[in-house]
Amino acid sequence: MNILFENAWAQSSGSGSTFLGFLPLVFIFIVFYFLLIRPQSKKQKEHKEMISSLIVGNEVITAGGILGKIVAIKEQYVVIEISEGVRVKAQRHTIGALMPKGTIKKG
Repeated sequence: MNILFENAWAQSSGSGSTFLGFLPLVFIFIVFYFLLIRPQSKKQKEHKEMISSLIVGNEVITAGGILGKIVAIKEQYVVIEISEGVRVKAQRHTIGALMPKGTIKKG
């Protein structure tokens, strides 16, 4: 009867094999943390600091690509002058970046 069927050997249920089973999962989580989660949280922290440091006169660009100068700051909104006499109200968190002074040149 042993000719047709091979003997089946059971795996031992040692604690080492359970840990080794989770090792690839732990490795994947560590890779995701350093490649995705950590850089994204660092970027969010920098953006939050930039938003809290806005002052009147800063030249900014919004997430939608509007370039202008801040003329008024309220708790949740900023008023941006995009051209002489043209003002737009935008939410503070939509400010994408601070631009260097002199980016907007008066024509």
